[in-house]
Amino acid sequence: MSLWSSLRELNIDQRHTVLASFLGWMLDAFDYFLLTVVIVAIAREFSASTTEVTVALTLTLAARPLGALIFGRLADRYGRRPILMLDVVLFSVFELATAFSTSLPMLLVLRFLFGIAMGGEWGIGASLAMEAIPPRSRGIVSGLLQSGYPCGFFLAALVNWLLIDAIGWRGLFIVGALPALLVLYVRAKVPESPVWQANRHAHGRVGVRVAMRGHWKLFGYMIVLMCAFNAFSHGSQDMYHTFEELNLHLPTGSGTAFLLVALLNLGALVGGVFFGAWSEKIGRRRAMMVAALLAIPVIPLWTHGGSLLLLGLGAFLIQVMVQGAWGVVPTHLNELSPDAVRGTLPGFAYQLGNLLAAGTATAQAWVAHQHGGDFGYAMGVWLAVVAVVLTLLVWLGPEARGVRFGDTPAP
Repeated sequence: MSLWSSLRELNIDQRHTVLASFLGWMLDAFDYFLLTVVIVAIAREFSASTTEVTVALTLTLAARPLGALIFGRLADRYGRRPILMLDVVLFSVFELATAFSTSLPMLLVLRFLFGIAMGGEWGIGASLAMEAIPPRSRGIVSGLLQSGYPCGFFLAALVNWLLIDAIGWRGLFIVGALPALLVLYVRAKVPESPVWQANRHAHGRVGVRVAMRGHWKLFGYMIVLMCAFNAFSHGSQDMYHTFEELNLHLPTGSGTAFLLVALLNLGALVGGVFFGAWSEKIGRRRAMMVAALLAIPVIPLWTHGGSLLLLGLGAFLIQVMVQGAWGVVPTHLNELSPDAVRGTLPGFAYQLGNLLAAGTATAQAWVAHQHGGDFGYAMGVWLAVVAVVLTLLVWLGPEARGVRFGDTPAP
């Protein structure tokens, strides 16, 4: 089933819900990546090193599990829709406040608070969308939702390329407050999750310990799985700009460097939608394993293509596979989660796994330095190893493709 035919099968309320969830994750990622493109400018203004400024990224990642837990529990208790709106307002407010930072410590505090809000969005948006659509549409919608992340990455790079000289780094963060307008759309067009409404009295007041009874082993597995997934994704993205600048000798602000990033994100969009849809036919686990393993033969083209044309093709294909595997994640985690904690569990497991994988860039930098500064080698070896580990973890895990939401009895 194609993306368009799948979306045509949805009613108008379901389409609004899917669009709002996609935009929420895209704009959340957009706000996050804005900081990554202005690190040098911030360091200059505050007379700090770039390493000191990158602490802001670490604090954002560290705060995300906390946000996933807080906002996830609120969403399980009070509904997906109102908490999603609250979350979008908060991450937009903290993004705007960043523009008015008077010191580096103030900026670090604001990015930690932003991280809390960012941590809540993915889980709530995914559960709202997955609970609203027919089971047969989950795969392709899952891929579409996850594609919001690379779209946000691309949007941040585009806005930086077009506006940084005119409005400076502070102006970019003011632009980053615009996602707050999404709340008006959610309020006007997006209904509450029918699954949550049907079970609000049965599950609304159930505590985490009670709701998770018999599911703690699953929770542990999901954390380890998401650690591998985040090592896979970050391992293909975080040091790519450094690889461009140091090994390909392309200035980060050049049109060629931007084109490679654009191809990378286009591949992510294609891969997420394709493998998400394919998972409806061959199963969630098979689709993720195929995508992960197909990344391995693409690695030499991605890191040592020999020409800009081949490097561009490699950047496109590697993200088709990496984000292809990722495209199945939203529906896979939501299908595995009990009804009473679906607002909390997928997002919390995702963000804890992300935290465990936070050292990916540091590990790749160490490997590169051990091999004469060859970041292509470091990224290639890392991705090959993680692809194998990820495949094994997916193979050993459970699957609940097509499970009916709302049928889980109350604890």
